[in-house]
Amino acid sequence: MTITKNQNGSHLDMALEGRLDTATAPQLEAELKQSMDGVTELALDFAGLEYLSSAGLRVLLSAQKVMNRQGSMVIKNVNETIMEIFEVTGFADILTIA
Repeated sequence: MTITKNQNGSHLDMALEGRLDTATAPQLEAELKQSMDGVTELALDFAGLEYLSSAGLRVLLSAQKVMNRQGSMVIKNVNETIMEIFEVTGFADILTIA
């Protein structure tokens, strides 16, 4: 998985490409922990994301909990496959998907 970060003050954009699964979830978790200090707006761009596993969902839930305390989080450019995962798991009700 490739993660591209772009931080502008308290706004952080992260674009994910590839697969967010058991092998790559720790990479995203580490990047988020390292980058979220002082961030009030987190935007995750899933345009290049092909697959999302339960390990990836756990990282997203953790990020959402942090951002609920310090600002907002939005997930954008979600494809049909990933959206179906969000809907089946109930994450569509928890996350802000644009």
